[in-house]
Amino acid sequence: MPLQNLVEYFNDRFEQEHRSSFRPFILEKGNVSGLFGPIRIDSIFTPFRQTPEPTTVVGHSAQIAVATRKIQQLYPNEIENLLKRSTEQTPDFESFINFDRLSRTVHMLNYLTLSNMEKLLFLEVDPRHILGIKRDHGAYFEEVITRCGLETKNIIIVVTVHYQYALYYEGLINGLENYRRRGYQIALKFENINQERQSFNLISTLCPNYVSLSARNLNEAVESITLQQFKTWVSSTGGLSILQQIDDKKSDELARSLGFDLVEGSYYSSIPFNYLKDAIPPEHSFFIGKQ
Repeated sequence: MPLQNLVEYFNDRFEQEHRSSFRPFILEKGNVSGLFGPIRIDSIFTPFRQTPEPTTVVGHSAQIAVATRKIQQLYPNEIENLLKRSTEQTPDFESFINFDRLSRTVHMLNYLTLSNMEKLLFLEVDPRHILGIKRDHGAYFEEVITRCGLETKNIIIVVTVHYQYALYYEGLINGLENYRRRGYQIALKFENINQERQSFNLISTLCPNYVSLSARNLNEAVESITLQQFKTWVSSTGGLSILQQIDDKKSDELARSLGFDLVEGSYYSSIPFNYLKDAIPPEHSFFIGKQ
């Protein structure tokens, strides 16, 4: 289906779901943006590469880029509907869920413009979204994926692990298992691994397909002891390990020496092109949105 038709379909769907004439998805110069309150949402895609051969890209991570915009005027009947719904729903969770869904729809539509749609797409989901939905996780977005002619098996649901959610791990695990039953792959993203035992328990219980760490938060002590242990934990559950935000040669060498499966970062745009033989354009990320 042509991209313009898909944009119109999702705008029609939004109108029906929210009983509003507001159409949040816009297509300009081949790029899709989403409007959410005073902000405009666009997509940034960053490649994930095989560690031994960084020229080989296995997929992309989608992140949001936001810009402010003028708020569209509402008609009286729309204001009535908004006020009515605000008394029926929990505002905070409902807002997170709507924002998450809108953002991921924007990413999925822009993903269709990339050259190879068979590669993996890593999509971050806010933990509050998972906790705010009681059942059928992934059902809404599965319809988006199907409408775009894609499959859930190529979509990786990424959740960043925060210690603030330690008390709610059971709810997060149950939600992620619901995604998995629908064919999605699962990834856990750690900003650091200071809570080693909690990290291991979560990894061993969920057995995610991918586990990632940020290279920017590592120090010498972590590199020499904990990081190797962490890599062993991931391997023992059958998952693949990712070292992200690699900005320099030292971090790249660390990923190679410890056997991380995938890497991502700005370093791969700065090294000589012949090192990355004929794979990727010189920039390390693709910005899709209003320039």
